[in-house]
Amino acid sequence: MVIAIANQKGGVGKTTTAINLAAAFARKGKRVLLLDLDPQANSSISFLDPLTVERSIYELMMDGQAPVEESVYATPVENLSIVPARINLAKLESKLVGDFDAPFRLKDRLEPFRQHYEVIVIDTPPTLGLITVNALVAATHVLIPIQSSYFALEGTDDLLETIEKVKARPNPNLELLGVLVTLHDKRTTLAREVHEQIRSVFGPKLFDTVITKSVRLEESPAYKESIFSFAPNSSGAIEYGKLCEEVISRV
Repeated sequence: MVIAIANQKGGVGKTTTAINLAAAFARKGKRVLLLDLDPQANSSISFLDPLTVERSIYELMMDGQAPVEESVYATPVENLSIVPARINLAKLESKLVGDFDAPFRLKDRLEPFRQHYEVIVIDTPPTLGLITVNALVAATHVLIPIQSSYFALEGTDDLLETIEKVKARPNPNLELLGVLVTLHDKRTTLAREVHEQIRSVFGPKLFDTVITKSVRLEESPAYKESIFSFAPNSSGAIEYGKLCEEVISRV
C-alpha cells in the first residue's frame, strides 16, 4: 500500500498527517517507509538532523543506477524508515521536464522498496506540479487533508481533476482513500459548519476521525518524535491512532 498525502493548499496538516500516520502503522508492527517529496523537507526534519543527510529523494529520482538503500535512513521510531528531502528537490521539476518518463520516475524508483515495506507514505508539496503527479502515479491510494476553515474547499476541484487525469491513464488503480478534516477547532461555529460542508461534498469518503488543533502536534517535530512517543495520551495521539485503524478498515 502506497499512500500519497496530497493537497495543493499549504498549511492543511499534510506533513503532520504523513509523519504520524506512518508512525501509527509502525507502532502496529508494520514495516513502513516515509517518502519526503516536499522541498521544504519538514517530514525529514521531524526525524533527522539535515546535516546527516548525504543522499535524498532527489538523488534517488535522478540517479537510477545508485543502490536504493543509500537513500534510506532509520528514524527513532521502530519499524519506520525515511527517504528524506533536501532543498535541492526544488530543482527536480526543471530537470525532468521533457523526459518521456518524467511522471513515472518515482514509481520506477519505488519498485525495489515494495517488497521490503508493507506501507509507504508519501508527503507531497503544496502544488499540483510534476512532483505531486509523480506521487499520484506511484501511489495506490491518495488521502486528502482539509483544514476546517473558511477557504477549506478552495482548489479542491483542481486536485480532484488531477487525480482523475492520473487515473485515466498513468495509474488507473489509484483510489481516493478518503478526506481528513484537520486543524479542527470544535469550539467554533464556523469550524462545525465547514465540517458539515465538507461532509456534504465528500459523503462516505470523509473519515469519521477528525484531527483537532493541538499544541502537542506542533511541538513534537522539534523533539524529533512522533506524537505517540512525545505525548502518548494527547488528543493528537488518540486521533491519529483512530485514523490508522480507519485506514486499515478501508483497504
